[in-house]
Amino acid sequence: MTAILAVSNRKGGSGKTTTAVNLAAEWGARGRRVLLVDLDTQGHAGLGFGVVARRDEPTAHHVFSRPGFALDDAIRPTASPNVAVAPADPLFDGTDVADRSVAALRRQLGAPAIRARFDLVILDTPPSLDLILVNALVAADSVLIPMIPHALSAEGVRQLTRLFFRVATTVNGGLTLAGLLPVMLNPRTTHHRDTLQEVGTEFGVERLLSGIRSDIQLAEAFASRQPIRDHAPRSRGAADYRVLADELAGLWTGAPKRQPHEIRQS
Repeated sequence: MTAILAVSNRKGGSGKTTTAVNLAAEWGARGRRVLLVDLDTQGHAGLGFGVVARRDEPTAHHVFSRPGFALDDAIRPTASPNVAVAPADPLFDGTDVADRSVAALRRQLGAPAIRARFDLVILDTPPSLDLILVNALVAADSVLIPMIPHALSAEGVRQLTRLFFRVATTVNGGLTLAGLLPVMLNPRTTHHRDTLQEVGTEFGVERLLSGIRSDIQLAEAFASRQPIRDHAPRSRGAADYRVLADELAGLWTGAPKRQPHEIRQS
């Protein structure tokens, strides 16, 4: 079965796209066939791999706007091993939705063509509470919530978890929470430590992942349209996303497990 992970936060600028791109690249490098579906109309997840849809080209958003559309038609290869991208439609504004079913994306990801091609699907979701975000949660097996450790981002986590539990108790009983991921983290900053302690108390310290430290090379990687493991493989950011991939393997049943021949980079 193809595992499906939604990377989401109700607050923009929370590191969800950086996380989606770099997890996809890390798992692809470990030999897993990964599809990254860019559901945020900013299109930054596709941009992270140098994939941008031109006008009138098939995109992930055509699942909702074109009757009879097959997501498989929007999938593009990337330069990263084993990673493909279904790019976003930057012109999609939600006014021309043809399929308003909350299960439209789940049906597409369950198609034999997708199941046969990919071991893992990563959904980069929009920050807005709309039909696209609900579709992502209905389609997913699990949700990873990146968050900047300050008060506003913590409120975005609270808003998303309310929606998470609503979906999990109604239309997707198998949905799990993979974890809360601190990003742009500086462990020496008092406010960061205090915020993480508060989030751990509220949601459970066992749900808090180690986190991604602040690293300007993560932003530079996007400018070069490459994941961090290709742009700066010895950077803090690359090391932290390797650790994240290992952590998720122990917390989420759908995450790829490390194989004995996989040697961790220093």
